[in-house]
Amino acid sequence: MTLVLDASVTMSWLLIDARPSDRAYVAAVLTAMRNPRAHAEVPVTWSLEVANVLARAEARAIISEAQGEAFLEMLSNLPIRADAATFAHAMRDTLHLARRYRLSAYDASYLELALRTGLPLATLDADLTKAARKAGVRRFNPR
Repeated sequence: MTLVLDASVTMSWLLIDARPSDRAYVAAVLTAMRNPRAHAEVPVTWSLEVANVLARAEARAIISEAQGEAFLEMLSNLPIRADAATFAHAMRDTLHLARRYRLSAYDASYLELALRTGLPLATLDADLTKAARKAGVRRFNPR
């Protein structure tokens, strides 16, 4: 199984501040990611989003640097692949989606990747979920 993984789900694996139903969803996505036949596609901006959230959480003393490093180690052991074509689509398709659905360019990059690859999207972001539904992108169902 292959999916597009966004930063909201990724960071919820570390920073548990979601509703119980969201916590169950992100736990199920992580379990699915540990399946040997699974992998996630991410836009190249994903790593910057993850790094930014980690840096901010460490600066606010929500987590320690050691916890951040342990989380990065865990991520490095998951089958996550950065999409090399994100850059080529940013100024055209991604910008169009950001404008059409009133998303940040970062969130639109997940939608663009899911549309281009035909993969379901794992996200907790309400605006991105709504845009994906309107665009015909399925939300990843880990069941």
